[in-house]
This record gives sequence, C-alpha cells and structure tokens, in this order.
Amino acid sequence: MEDLLSLIKLVNEMLYGETAKAVKLKSLTYYSNPSLRGDVYEKFKIPKKSGGVRVIHSPVSGLKSIQKAIAHILQSVFEPHPNATGFVTDKSVVDNAKPHTGKNFVFNTDLKDFFPSIDKPRFWKRLQYPPFNLNRNNGRLELANRISAICFTDLEVERKVEGHWKKQVKDVLPQGAPTSPIITNIICYRLDVKLTSLAEQFGCAYTRYADDITFSSNHNIYNKDGEFRASLKKLIKEENFHVKHQKTRLNTKTERQEVTGLTVNEKVNVNRRYIKQLRHWIYFWEQYGKEKAEELILNNYKADKGHVKNGEPDIENVIDGKLRYLKMVKGANDHSYRKLQHRFEVLTGISINFNPDRLFEVWDSDGIVAAMEYYYG
Repeated sequence: MEDLLSLIKLVNEMLYGETAKAVKLKSLTYYSNPSLRGDVYEKFKIPKKSGGVRVIHSPVSGLKSIQKAIAHILQSVFEPHPNATGFVTDKSVVDNAKPHTGKNFVFNTDLKDFFPSIDKPRFWKRLQYPPFNLNRNNGRLELANRISAICFTDLEVERKVEGHWKKQVKDVLPQGAPTSPIITNIICYRLDVKLTSLAEQFGCAYTRYADDITFSSNHNIYNKDGEFRASLKKLIKEENFHVKHQKTRLNTKTERQEVTGLTVNEKVNVNRRYIKQLRHWIYFWEQYGKEKAEELILNNYKADKGHVKNGEPDIENVIDGKLRYLKMVKGANDHSYRKLQHRFEVLTGISINFNPDRLFEVWDSDGIVAAMEYYYG
C-alpha cells in the first residue's frame, strides 16, 4: 500500500506539478473500504438525445483525485486492443470512423448498460494476470483488492436471470468515475479479440468506441437470421454483455451512413446540419451582436447536448469547441473550417497577427494571394 501511495504521489506530481495535493495512506484505506466510506458518489441524471436518461455517478473530490492517478497508472501499464478507439490516448471518433468509409454496408450496434455490466470480481481477477500481476504468488493480491474496491461501488442494476431481466444490487463500475473508461478497455480486450476474428472470418472491418460497435463491408452479411448476427450475439454474451437491439441499425451506401456521429459514405465528415448550424450561429452574431445571438445559440446548444454542466456556457467557448471539433474531423486546411474560423476570430477580436502559423498554412496550401486575403480579412 505504501508503494501504491508513492506511485500515486509521483503521478500527481507529473500531472499537477506544484499544485498536486498529497494523498495519505489513511485516505487509501478509507476509500478502499466500502463499510467505512459509505456513499461517496453524487448521482445525477442526463437526458439522452434518443430519450430516457443516463445516470452518472460522480465521486467526491478525495476519491476522484485517487481515481485519476490510478487511471493514469492503468493507462501507462495497459495497451488497449488496436480496434478499440474510445478512451484511448491519441485516438478519437475520427479513428473509429475511418475504417468504415466508402463501404456498401455499415452495421452498428450498442452494448446494453455498458459500465454497470462490469462487476468488481471480474476486474479483481483480471488484475492478477499480465500486465498487472497483482496476485497471491508475488504477495500483491492485497493491491488488487484495494484498487478494485476504489474503482467500484454498489449500485442497483439489471441482470438477466433465467431469461428475464431482474434488478439486483451489485458492486459495479460507475459511469462518471475517472477510472471507469480505461477499465472498460481492459475488460473488453478479449471481446475485441473475438470480434476482430469474427470480422476477419466474414471479410469486414471492425471497431469499437466504448459501447458502440461497428462492422462494415462491401457484401451483405447482416441478415437478421444470418450466421454473422448469430455469431456476434453469441460472442458478446460469452463476455457477459448484451446487445441493445433498439440501437442496432444497418445502412447501405444509398443512405446516410454514420459511425459515432460522423458520416462515412465517401470520407469521414460531419453531417450537413453541423456546418449549417455553425454557419448560422456565426452569421447571427455578425448581424445582431453577441447579446442577441446568445439566446439563440444557447437554446440550440442545450437542445443538442441534452444537459449543460456548471451553469450557463459562454457562446465563445461553445463556438470555439465546435470549430475545434470541425478542425479535428476535416483538417486544418479545409476551406469550410478556415473560413468559419476566420469569421469567428474577427467576431472575438482575435488578430491573426498573433497566429502566424495559420497564415503560413494558408500560404503553403493556397499561395500568397490567398494568404494576403486571409491576413486582411
């Protein structure tokens, strides 16, 4: 435990420098003992775009700081499967979508109750094997006990018993804890291996972004009563997950094909509404001023998000975030992105004199005349 405490201290110093807060041994003992700590999660609900609510369990600050350090440690030790793209360093929804571009068929499905489907005993057992090796043989089993206790909590969940869904209280992975994302990738590694093999068997591409599973191919293997779907359901069930049938969909190239919110019919792109809405917001600000634009933009933003944390967001931050996302998807040299970004910079008083890198990007890609136009607006 003292070794773990020293490692947490080292990680916190790496992450936060001089502002790092010290974690004491009694805090580790307290938060790894459910009978002592009681309820240390704040529960709140977020509306889903598709209807219903998503329940988030946010840990108290003391537990959260320990979980952040443990998450960093786990990420440093464990390498997710190459086809896992969610919660992976240097990977994004773009990486998840790329393998599925230009395909005749794109098949998406979700895993039901993804985070709370993972029980503590499952993770505890996994910690005893490489690359963690926290087991009885080397005297480290107590660390597996403590770490798993810190990362899991008792929640009411649904479990399938004799063919029927029943509510039970289980020690499960809370959605909202900093450790939960990396733990899902640790637990899902074997599922990723199996589904990659399934994809190879049927000649298709496979990626997984958290609970969002995607296959794509130029030939149709996705009949409801066909071998592929039966095998997929079987492999998912073997790994103690269940398919969320209402989120399962198949799209052909004549339809809009989406993977984790991005269109993939010809190339990875945002949908038309995204650019149209962003252009409309900037135009409204240009024509009527920031104050009048604020109400329209925030109403649209809240309707799309379903929830907003920490009070009213600033519309500059909202638009800036959407522009950054557009840049990630389409690239820094994309004409649509550059034009919208420039209009935004004019509105916010950001002078391109202070951003020469962007000026030279335009010069390199489009020539000196375009660079001069960009500079003078």
